[in-house]
Amino acid sequence: MTTGPAVSSDAAERKVHPRRWAILAVIAVCQLMLVLDSSIVTIALPQAQHDLGISTADRHWVVTAYALAFGGLLLLGGRIADYAGRKRVFVIGLIGFAIASALGGLAPNALVLFGARGLQGAFAAVMAPAALSLLAVTFTSGRDRATAFSVYGGISGGGAALGLILGGVLTEFTSWRWCLLVNVPIALITAAFAIRLMRESRATGTAHYDIPGALTVTIGLISLVWGLSQAGTVGWAAASTITFLAIAVVLLVAFIVIESHVAYPLLPLRIVLNRSRGGAFLAAVLSAAGLYGMFLFLTFYLQGTLKFSALEAGFAFLPFSVGIVIGATITSRVLPKAGPRIIMTIGMFLAALGLFWFTQIGLDDNYLVHVLPGEIVVSVGMGIVFVTVSSTALIGVRDNDSGVASAFINTSQQVGGALGTALLNTIAATATVAYLSAHHGTGVQPAANLHGYQLAFLVAGIMLAVGGMLTAALVRSIQPDGSSRMSNISDRPSGSVT
Repeated sequence: MTTGPAVSSDAAERKVHPRRWAILAVIAVCQLMLVLDSSIVTIALPQAQHDLGISTADRHWVVTAYALAFGGLLLLGGRIADYAGRKRVFVIGLIGFAIASALGGLAPNALVLFGARGLQGAFAAVMAPAALSLLAVTFTSGRDRATAFSVYGGISGGGAALGLILGGVLTEFTSWRWCLLVNVPIALITAAFAIRLMRESRATGTAHYDIPGALTVTIGLISLVWGLSQAGTVGWAAASTITFLAIAVVLLVAFIVIESHVAYPLLPLRIVLNRSRGGAFLAAVLSAAGLYGMFLFLTFYLQGTLKFSALEAGFAFLPFSVGIVIGATITSRVLPKAGPRIIMTIGMFLAALGLFWFTQIGLDDNYLVHVLPGEIVVSVGMGIVFVTVSSTALIGVRDNDSGVASAFINTSQQVGGALGTALLNTIAATATVAYLSAHHGTGVQPAANLHGYQLAFLVAGIMLAVGGMLTAALVRSIQPDGSSRMSNISDRPSGSVT
C-alpha cells in the first residue's frame, strides 16, 4: 500500500484542494465508523448471543470474523485502492459496508451474523487504506497535513471507547441490532459526499496483486481460528480440531514460501525479519490478543455477573481511554531519551499485571475497588505499547516499503485480536464446562462462568508477560535520532520496488 507520491516542490505545496476540509470530514466519519465497529458490538454481544442462541464456544465469531477479514485482506486492499483508484474503491467500500451492516443487523441466525461481520471486515480492508491514501494526496502542505493527520489519529485513538458507549446506548434503548444498522445511513451519506467532493487518484505503473499470498494467509488464519473454536466445542483431540489446525499450519507455511519467491509480495519478508521490527510486530499481535480478550470477558463479567446494564457497562470502560492517553503521553516524552526496548517491555509487563489483577475478581465484587484499578493499569500499559510499536515498526524502513509496514501494524493488531479472542474464548468455555462437571447443584452457573473468565485473564496475562520478555530480547536500543546501529535496523541494500 502506498500513501501517494511525496509532494516536495513549492508549486506543489501551493496546489491545495479547495474542498480539503470537507474531504477531511468525510474521511473522519469513515474512520470513526470503522473504529467504532470494532468495539460497538462488544457491549451488544451478550444480548445478541441470547437472541440468536449463539453458543458460548461460537460467540467469539462476532468479533473475530470482522477482525480476521479486516486484518487478513488489509495489505491486498491497500494495493487494490492504489491501482484501481482510491476514490472508486473508497466509495465501493462504503456502499459494501452499508450492505453488510444491514445484513448483520437483520440477521435471523448466528451464521448470517457471522458472515455479515466477515463481509464488513472485507469491505473495511479496502476502505481503510483508500481513506488514508486519499488523506495523504489531498493534504500536501505541511501545516494542513499535520492538522489532518492529527484529526485522523485522534479518531483512531479515541473511537474505540466511544464505540463502547454508543453500543451501550443503542443496546439499552433500542436493540443490539442497531449497533450494526446505524452504519447504513452513515455509510451511504458519506459515500454520497465522497462522490461529490473527492478527486480520483491512483498509483502509476502496472498493477501487481499477490492473490496467492492473500488467499493462503486469509484462509490459513480462518482455519486456525476455526480449529481453536472446534477445540472449545469438541475438544483439542477431536479429528475436526486437528484437521483445521493442520490445514492452518500448511497454508501459513505456504504463505511464507510464496512471499519469499513471488516478484511482488503482499508482505516483503524483509520488513518482518528485521529484529527490532519483528519484535514490535510481535508486541502488536500479543497486546491486541490481550486487549480484545479483556474487552470480551470484562463485558460478560460486568453484564452477566455484576448485572450492569449495557449502558452502564459501556461507561465502565471510559477510564480505559483515559489510561491510554496517559500512557501514550508519557511515552511520547520519554521514548526519545530511553529508546523503545525498555519502554515497550515496561508497557507489556504493566498490561500483563492488570490482566493478572482480573484473575481475582469475584461474584459480588465492587467495580470501583476490584475492576477499575486493573482496567487503568492495563490501559496505561497498552498506551505505552501502542506508541512504541508504531515508532519502532517504521524505523529504518525503505521509502517504498513504508506503506506496507504501516499497514502491517494494523494487520498485526487485527489478526492478534482475532486469534487471541478465539483462543481465550475456547479456554474460558472449556474451563466453564469442566467446572460444571465437577460441581453440581443450583446456582453453580455464575461461578462456572466466573471460573472461565478468570482462567482467560490468566492466560492473557501470561501471553503479554511472555511478549514482554521477547520484546526485551529482540528490540534493539535506538538513539533519539534513530541513527544509532542503523546498520542493524535499516534494510540495506535497497531492492526492487514492491
